[in-house]
Amino acid sequence: GYFRAPEHNAGVFTPDGFYRTGDLMRRHPSGNYIVEGRKKDLINRGGEKISAEEIENLILSHPAVQNAACIPVPDPIFGERMCACVLVRSGGELTFDGLVAFLSAKGIARHKLPERLEIMAEFPMSAIGKVSKNSLVQMVTQKMDKEKA
Repeated sequence: GYFRAPEHNAGVFTPDGFYRTGDLMRRHPSGNYIVEGRKKDLINRGGEKISAEEIENLILSHPAVQNAACIPVPDPIFGERMCACVLVRSGGELTFDGLVAFLSAKGIARHKLPERLEIMAEFPMSAIGKVSKNSLVQMVTQKMDKEKA
């Protein structure tokens, strides 16, 4: 819990005392639990919750991809749509259509497919060395705004 912060503790503990970690898990038929991602790292496309980590892991299996981050971008109809931000390996090539075909061949549900691809030279990083998805959202949203103008 949090020291001397009862209002914060009320939001992170269940009424019966369990701590809400924010991890998304599923139970395997064997009885084991599998961590699927983080609750905060979901893209809400028209009410469908899509795990960014699930899609990132599939994109990372593409031979041309060095790194990937899936982010929500604003959409007037669906609320959010998914944008795949990708670092391509040296000598690699990736197109939006190629990525969609690759993911479709993996059996991904159609509503989980990215609707935009941004090929980047580098990702903005946080102070602790993680990809800053907030910065990516700002960068892509600004680019989309310029495209509309």
